[in-house]
Amino acid sequence: MPPPTERIASLQSKIWSGSLPLEIRLAASDSRTYTDSDPYLIQYPRLSYLAFLLPRLHAFFVPWLITPDVPAHEAWLSFEDVPLKWHYPAGLLYDLYSGAEPVNLDRRVEKEEASASHGTVETAGGLAPIPWRLTIHYTDFPDGQLIPLDVEDKTMRDTFTNAMKEADFVRNGTARTAMSLSKRDSDSLWQAVLSHDRARFNDINTKLLSPPGLELRHVPIKIYLPTSASQTTSETIPEESRTTAAAATGHIRVVQALIPLQLSSPRPQPQTLGTALNSTLPAIFPSRRNPLLAQPVLHGAAAPMTANLAELSRAAAYTDGFLHVAVVMLR
Repeated sequence: MPPPTERIASLQSKIWSGSLPLEIRLAASDSRTYTDSDPYLIQYPRLSYLAFLLPRLHAFFVPWLITPDVPAHEAWLSFEDVPLKWHYPAGLLYDLYSGAEPVNLDRRVEKEEASASHGTVETAGGLAPIPWRLTIHYTDFPDGQLIPLDVEDKTMRDTFTNAMKEADFVRNGTARTAMSLSKRDSDSLWQAVLSHDRARFNDINTKLLSPPGLELRHVPIKIYLPTSASQTTSETIPEESRTTAAAATGHIRVVQALIPLQLSSPRPQPQTLGTALNSTLPAIFPSRRNPLLAQPVLHGAAAPMTANLAELSRAAAYTDGFLHVAVVMLR
């Protein structure tokens, strides 16, 4: 088995290469023609944010817009009438809403056979029809569900920066490392996110993961539950986790808990994804090793319960520093 450093670098490289095929169409209520506009097609990085596409989408759909001078940042995207949150990475949105089956290496052969017979393909988001079909709107902004954006992208940057500082606080018990980044480093980090530049991102992210004089305490992780799972476990989430659990608009509930890097009982040992999920959501994950009732999904793949959580955090965290884990209930 390769050394941890090589495994982390290899996994991170694969994750940064992950992308989604998108087909974006203009909402009929915003189109000046009776026929559908041409679709906007793009292969888009999973780690990136859909808000970054808005200038290109506006330029593309201008010929069909009823109000062509509407600002690009006033648009919003939806999937099957569900508004898509700007501050969620594109890959996380796909895992939460697309209904795609996560990639499972143990069933790869079965999926390839199904793909050949049913016209589907195995993507970074599992076995599903492609591309992912979204709708762009320029009117009827859902104020209660989405954060309004601004022409200079300050809202997106501030939201990302706040999430990055939150992850830093979870890791160290203080956000001092993130707060002390120079303006040059902060600008470089944001440009790396905008341009999907892994090397440039790691130059700054390494400073956040190796703070001088500080010992890493916890793993930044957010767990996303579908409505049915939220209702099932509303009374069984541990109190320390429940206090940071927030009911999201519509269909998703987000659960956070302080997950230490190591288990202290009965003897010190590395925390795994399974032990973290079992301690946080025991009703959904009664086993530490096997996904009996639900499957954790990370970057479109069925995440192994035995994965070392500290290594997983370094390799598979999104650019804001969090492991965003979607929960898929097993039938």
